Amino acid sequence: MAGIHFQFEDFKQLLRLNIGIADRLDENRAESFTVLYCDLNSIHDEKVTKALEKILRTSDTIANHKTDYFFVLPYTDKYGADIVKKLFDKYFDTYLNSFLLSYPVDGESADELTEVLQNSVKHFCKKDLSYLDSLK
Repeated sequence: MAGIHFQFEDFKQLLRLNIGIADRLDENRAESFTVLYCDLNSIHDEKVTKALEKILRTSDTIANHKTDYFFVLPYTDKYGADIVKKLFDKYFDTYLNSFLLSYPVDGESADELTEVLQNSVKHFCKKDLSYLDSLK
């Protein structure tokens, strides 16, 4: 199993796609998908690639900006995404700097989700994700 890797420039489009699918298929508007942000700056690229292949499902999508990784996990609530995060922690044998947010609980649009992500990661992870502002 392995997630599908997209160009970072397509991250907001991935959010919009997942929002569209969730709105069409998820009538109860529960946590339709969760975004897991992980700072992998201390992990070697080869080990990251192996972890992605081993841990992620084929329905999961990945976009990264350098060592900042954004995983979009469809039909996964925060509890399930936290399990994925813990699998990464165990695989890398370290506690990763990370944050979780879900649609629609944490935002109703791609713009709202990225704004919440930026603010939360800045506050909780002490990491600036202002480069997300450049995405369309």
